[in-house]
Amino acid sequence: MDWMMWIVPVAAGAIVMALLWRNYRLHKNIEEFAGKVEQALDVISSGGEWKPEAQMEDSLWGRTETQLARAAHLFQRKSEESRRERVQIKGLISDISHQTRTPVSNMKLYIEFLGEEELSEDGRQFLKKLQTQVERLDFLMQSMVKMSRLETGILQIQKEPGDICETLRRAVAAVVPDAAVKQIDLFMESSGEVMIDHDGRWTQEAVFNILDNAVKYTESGGEIHVALTRQEIFLKISISDTGKGIVPERQAEIFTRFYREPEVHDKPGVGIGLYLARRIMELQKGYIEVESEPGEGAEFRLYLPWRHAQDKV
Repeated sequence: MDWMMWIVPVAAGAIVMALLWRNYRLHKNIEEFAGKVEQALDVISSGGEWKPEAQMEDSLWGRTETQLARAAHLFQRKSEESRRERVQIKGLISDISHQTRTPVSNMKLYIEFLGEEELSEDGRQFLKKLQTQVERLDFLMQSMVKMSRLETGILQIQKEPGDICETLRRAVAAVVPDAAVKQIDLFMESSGEVMIDHDGRWTQEAVFNILDNAVKYTESGGEIHVALTRQEIFLKISISDTGKGIVPERQAEIFTRFYREPEVHDKPGVGIGLYLARRIMELQKGYIEVESEPGEGAEFRLYLPWRHAQDKV
């Protein structure tokens, strides 16, 4: 009976060791399988050419490899179709831009010639309205081309170190003439240099679009303030005005394409500026938000990642 007392613990220990060894091998197999899948997905998602093993074994990995090979082929085919579509769209946009530029330029020239002629008072009024409509058409076509190029990836955001304050100054300078006509005071609350990775041209476009709207919808004698705030992760650009304000239920809609508030249809614009501003910020890993109450103006906040920013004052 003594030997029975020994054999039971030994057998139990052997069973435990076998189970532990099996668990260890299972864990290693799972890690190996996950590593292979991760490696394959990395190659496929980066657009590289992934080739399965020459002979696929009849196992879980073999069956998974077959499905991954099909997915890789489909992904490459879709990528090639997308590339061809971008080339076609690029050519179409170029054609549209070229075909519309000449007629619009000619209309502007004819309007200029007519302006030198002796016209009746009614004729002068009609000529002024015609000039306004031609300028609006020109602005619409330029905005449509910009939007299409951004959406199709024809124009890429090129982020590089630059002084964001200089970008803001150029945007502010572009709206000074219109602001001066309405006697709107512009204030830029920043000094020195703030170096940050950003696309200077497109960031200026985004800021200009916000400022342009602020000038349009702020009454004569109002104020527009531009400020820069350094936060932990983002650099915040604040643009506030003393304009008409925006009701809360419309504050999400104003960033969609071609949206215009019902009461501003008599103002210049086509409803693309804020949409472009949002897309430009998103393409730079940033975002945009607005805070406003009717009759109390609006504050737009544009955020750019600035973890590698450097400032000099």
